[in-house]
Amino acid sequence: MRRRDFLGWAGALSATTFVGCRHEAEAKLADLPTPDTFAPLPTRALGKTGEQIPILGLGTGPAGMGLPDADAAALYHRALDLGVKLLDTAPMYQRAQAQLRPVMHERRTEAFLTTKSLTSTASEFLAETERNLKTMGVEQVDLAYLHCVGELDLDMVLSDKGSLAGLREAQRRGWTRYVGFTAHNRTATSIRMLKEAEFDVIMIPLNYVDRHTYGFESEVLPLAAEKGVGVLAMKVFGGAPRMNYKRPTKSSLAAHGNHDHGVALRYALNLPGVSGAVVGVFNFDELHQSRAWASEPTPLTADEQADVDTRGAQMARVWREHFGPRA
Repeated sequence: MRRRDFLGWAGALSATTFVGCRHEAEAKLADLPTPDTFAPLPTRALGKTGEQIPILGLGTGPAGMGLPDADAAALYHRALDLGVKLLDTAPMYQRAQAQLRPVMHERRTEAFLTTKSLTSTASEFLAETERNLKTMGVEQVDLAYLHCVGELDLDMVLSDKGSLAGLREAQRRGWTRYVGFTAHNRTATSIRMLKEAEFDVIMIPLNYVDRHTYGFESEVLPLAAEKGVGVLAMKVFGGAPRMNYKRPTKSSLAAHGNHDHGVALRYALNLPGVSGAVVGVFNFDELHQSRAWASEPTPLTADEQADVDTRGAQMARVWREHFGPRA
């Protein structure tokens, strides 16, 4: 029996609100919807890379920090079965990269695999990237990021011995096909990175609340589009409160009452220049629900847009700079 058939069940958060957790008996494969139950997952160009990627990617942080290894591996297999081929990971996601190892051993060619390094120097970046590859049991990832650049010493990052040089060297060595960076805060850092260096992809928080807080939507998206850089949206539900993914938890949206996560995902996917959204889930129900929403990423109606404009402005006054300082 293939490892994908060992369906550990980690409990089901509410499929419509992502607000609760309950442990279930182990599910059988026959009990799950078949992949052909879902509408085809649209694909989009990933900037100037030439890649066409499904518009929904799976973030492995929740599973890496909150699920047993067998349950996490079953979740990754299920994502690939459903055409969610972009698997996003990082060493700070605790067990995630080790959990991916048996999945990649079996299905590496089906995945668009990404990893990250939160380092400022070239030597640190190369050492950590090499560890990441060994942990996952792969020779190459599709995309390597400088992680959380708003928290790094940017002068060091951009220097001859900085982590950007390490990222380029990793690409030269064949450890990654494409290069990028992620940012959660300090919007000016992303602007400087895009102006002073060449990247293939960036991943930034894009949701209808943080548009009022950080300015990635208004300030970074247009610059990325101008340079042909692919943009992946993260934190489309606001992330977890206090960034705590160690156990199944409410999203930041759900923590403030009943919010429509499908609208939030469609909002992010319909921003100009967005190639796709990376969403972290704890279980099959959440994966299935996000997959269903992404299958029909219709633009928001006028009423929906007016509602998120009002809600977003109100909630931004509560969330404030929840990913760290804006400047």
